[in-house]
Amino acid sequence: MPLGTDTKQYETPNHPYQGERIATEHSLVDRYGLSNKEELWRAQSELRSYRREARELLGQAQDDEIVQRRSEEFLGRLKRVGILDETDELGDILSLEIEDILERRLQTVVYRNGLANTTQQARQYIIHGHIVIGDQRHRVPSYVVDVDEEDLVDFDENSPLADELHPERAEGQ
Repeated sequence: MPLGTDTKQYETPNHPYQGERIATEHSLVDRYGLSNKEELWRAQSELRSYRREARELLGQAQDDEIVQRRSEEFLGRLKRVGILDETDELGDILSLEIEDILERRLQTVVYRNGLANTTQQARQYIIHGHIVIGDQRHRVPSYVVDVDEEDLVDFDENSPLADELHPERAEGQ
């Protein structure tokens, strides 16, 4: 694909003016500190693709070896990133909500781990390069954090925010 001809990685709503949908979108954008609705639509498209793949796998013969392998790989991928619990099965993917996807973003994990006072502040810390996972700096707020990486999220040791007495640090960190 030539440069500059990237396709959108999300679908926009079919009906642009639905008051209830717009209100729900605004509350999600505010709660998760998203920069715009495009980020929300991207997460919704990701959720739709998960459900689509789950329906496709559920519709095939479960005793087929290839279908079983694909199902295990798909479930393993969703469990690794924390969207599903270890006990969940293929059918549980159909009951996922958009919040399940948004909770796995680096921005939300930084906020939930108490490294920032708000989701917007978490976004700023990430974009400005103050956040690392292990020893790897991440500057993308939408990065999906694996379950085994979650405890490694912290301030960069060279960041001024690594000092616990920094005025911008959240209380009790």
